[in-house]
Amino acid sequence: MDAQVTGEFLRVFDELEDPRRANRRYLLCDLILLAIAAVMCGNEGWEDIAEWAEGLFEHLEPLMVQPQHGTPSADTFRRVFARLSPEGFERCFVAWTQALRPSSQGQFLALDGKALRGSFAEGWNRTPIHLVSAYASDHRLILGQLKVESKENEIVALPKLLALLDLRQTTVTIDAMGCQKEIARQIVAAKGHYVLALKGNQSALHDQVKTLLDEAILENFQGLRHDYYEATEGDHGRIETRKVWVCNELQWVKAAAEWPELRQVAVVESRREIRGLVSTERRYYIASHRTLDARRTADAIRHHWGIENQVHWVLDMVFNEDRCRIRRENGPENFARVRRMVLNKLRAFQDPDGKIRSLRMKRKMCSWSFAYFLRVLTA
Repeated sequence: MDAQVTGEFLRVFDELEDPRRANRRYLLCDLILLAIAAVMCGNEGWEDIAEWAEGLFEHLEPLMVQPQHGTPSADTFRRVFARLSPEGFERCFVAWTQALRPSSQGQFLALDGKALRGSFAEGWNRTPIHLVSAYASDHRLILGQLKVESKENEIVALPKLLALLDLRQTTVTIDAMGCQKEIARQIVAAKGHYVLALKGNQSALHDQVKTLLDEAILENFQGLRHDYYEATEGDHGRIETRKVWVCNELQWVKAAAEWPELRQVAVVESRREIRGLVSTERRYYIASHRTLDARRTADAIRHHWGIENQVHWVLDMVFNEDRCRIRRENGPENFARVRRMVLNKLRAFQDPDGKIRSLRMKRKMCSWSFAYFLRVLTA
């Protein structure tokens, strides 16, 4: 095992600009490698990373390109990642994750935001950094992320993030905040499809779609082309039935003409029964698919909900993201990107012994066994 193996993994970062002067002691690729490796083994801050690297330097030395100066201090990690260009790091991250993704055709891509709750700089101003992430739910890969100042500014970051991604023949799902004509136009121009949630921010379109579909359900869609799908799930005393209707009779929705390639409207009715208590909710969507297929629309919506428990929940509960107090300059955003790289690596790794291990257990295994760690890092 030598630096050539890890160099293959880090080659995508060759074009990333180093923010330091020419007389630097540690190569940027070595700093990125050590940060990724340390987080993979359960470390969660610059001090943790520096101490871990120093303690395992004998094992890490063969993996580094320039190990003669030993391992960097916590201050070195802190300064470099605080000054490292988030845009440049993101381009490298996207290039790396796109290489892990076998194909985009026919897949679902969910875009959603998450706050880094511990990233506020001052106690009197507890406004955290907000990140918008793109998640390929089919392969359970985070494909990219961008920082915004608050949830209200997600609409600014969404077009920038979409511009970095390959959307060809991909179905992009976004919640109601991203239901904007320009975003729909950008997705269509990139040869993708969209399924966008409708709420009050598009009041005219929402009201017309709601009126059409609610009346159609009452009349059993008499005289209207449509498709229908139903699924029931239950566990831990909870039973949920989801009914999905898709209709392409848009002559009754006047506002639809203003939207690029809008061809279908959909409604999802969720009926939940928990310990005898029943609740029913309807949610409305617009879509650009030509073929009426309620099952595909249901899958797209279901996959979008997965970003909450497959990404956001995991980052908080397994990686303790909300507790992290890295807050200097670009440090929080760049360290969040390291976490997402590690999450992708752990998810992609299949244990050679055939055991199915949780992400938490894989991190523990990496910290317990250096051989296991190397297999994950270089897989």
